[in-house]
Amino acid sequence: MGVQIDVRVEYPINDEVERVLGLAEAVGEPVTVTFVWEGGREAERAVLVPAATLALWEHWAPTACPPGDAADEDEPELAHPEEFGAFTLFRRRVGGRTAVARGGVVVAELLDPGEAHWLEVNARNVRQGFMDPKQKAAFEEFLARQASLDGQ
Repeated sequence: MGVQIDVRVEYPINDEVERVLGLAEAVGEPVTVTFVWEGGREAERAVLVPAATLALWEHWAPTACPPGDAADEDEPELAHPEEFGAFTLFRRRVGGRTAVARGGVVVAELLDPGEAHWLEVNARNVRQGFMDPKQKAAFEEFLARQASLDGQ
């Protein structure tokens, strides 16, 4: 993942989280974020993946990420959504993902770094082996025009 940002989350909540979420949305590519929470909560490392990028990865990945690849297998406690300015974070109890919404629309998701890496790599590998229908037809036509090995 190209961009890395460390965020210090203090109480009362400052606007640093909102600024980081906005920056990550503007960058348009996955951003590794480390949340350092005040009050003894353990630091949390995640990859903020824009919704369109995640949809593309999930489209091309051959399967869902195996559960053993995710670093944190504990289900998080049920909690109210956390608001940071214009952004609201909705933590899912199953899978450990956190949806980031702005104005009622999911704009990104926070994923475990291991899951994000797995999705990115597998989606890229499948996509590189795929030939769209027009490209496939052109290639078949090209092969049909080639002289057969017997005729040479």
